[in-house]
Amino acid sequence: MALLDIRNLHLSMRSFDGEAHVLNGINLTVERGEIWGIVGETGCGKSLTGLSVSRLVPTPPGRYLAGSIHFDGRDLLQVPDEEMRRLRGRRIGMIFQDPTTNLNPVFRVSEQMIDVALHAGAVDPSILDVSPSASRRQRRIAARRLAIAMLDKVGIPEAADRIDDYPHQFSGGMRQRVLIAMALIGRPDLLVADEPTTALDVSVQAQILRLVYDLVQDYRLTVLMITHNLGVVAQLCSHVAVMYAGNIVEAGPARSVFKSPTHPYTRALLEAVPRASQKRGSLFGLAGSVPNLFAPPPGCRFAPRCPLAEPRCTSGFPETVMVGPGHRVACVRAEATADAAA
Repeated sequence: MALLDIRNLHLSMRSFDGEAHVLNGINLTVERGEIWGIVGETGCGKSLTGLSVSRLVPTPPGRYLAGSIHFDGRDLLQVPDEEMRRLRGRRIGMIFQDPTTNLNPVFRVSEQMIDVALHAGAVDPSILDVSPSASRRQRRIAARRLAIAMLDKVGIPEAADRIDDYPHQFSGGMRQRVLIAMALIGRPDLLVADEPTTALDVSVQAQILRLVYDLVQDYRLTVLMITHNLGVVAQLCSHVAVMYAGNIVEAGPARSVFKSPTHPYTRALLEAVPRASQKRGSLFGLAGSVPNLFAPPPGCRFAPRCPLAEPRCTSGFPETVMVGPGHRVACVRAEATADAAA
């Protein structure tokens, strides 16, 4: 049984302008130990997919129209709120995009990390390594000890001395390491990382990616890595899902998708990656922008920007077909290729 199985997930968001259909039938199966990269332009629904797994999308204005999110066999959309709170931080960890806004500036790092550790320890006392009958003081001492150990694990120097600092006393890269430590303190089975390196410079980004990879190996984590950067996916991920306007248009093993990109949008993203040997002025750019989801185009949502679009592209959303082992694509041209191969 897959650890995470998202089936036909539809999500709409209401606003004063109307209702936008932001997730349009997401299907994604993640096995234990896999590292999935979810890529696409801003506004494609990547972060909302990750937030839906943790059930952190506020409802309202969000509204799940159909589908399910099965985590270890249970549909998270049907789980009571109290049980969902027990899963967050314990079995599902979340690294948010901007450490500046996701660490409370008025509380010391120690208070924020100890709260997370105490929450995880209440669900599973073995995390704090104390008996279930331990006093609150004993649990708090154990939580502080665990917080220091995690800060040391993610590379914070002199963690025992730095833990009582405020967030503003850390650099951006160090704040991101604190968020990673908080996400892992409950020993989660699934880690959702929402663009954890976007706000960092290139050298710090490489350090954070190496840290995440090492922690995945140490803790045998399953990861959803949400990113704009195809280089991050190539460096870190075993699988990739390409999203466009609320749809997964291509997904599969990263090696297969990068070697044989089939959907025109995937090819356009790869062609837009600069290369050292590329001549000045020859970089490819994809014209247009993500469509208005209050009134999306009929059929394939990429059709208005696709250089290979045909009249049948607007008649209905294309079926998802297999073009290789575990490699699936939603495109009418892929349908023709799959029919010919069959």
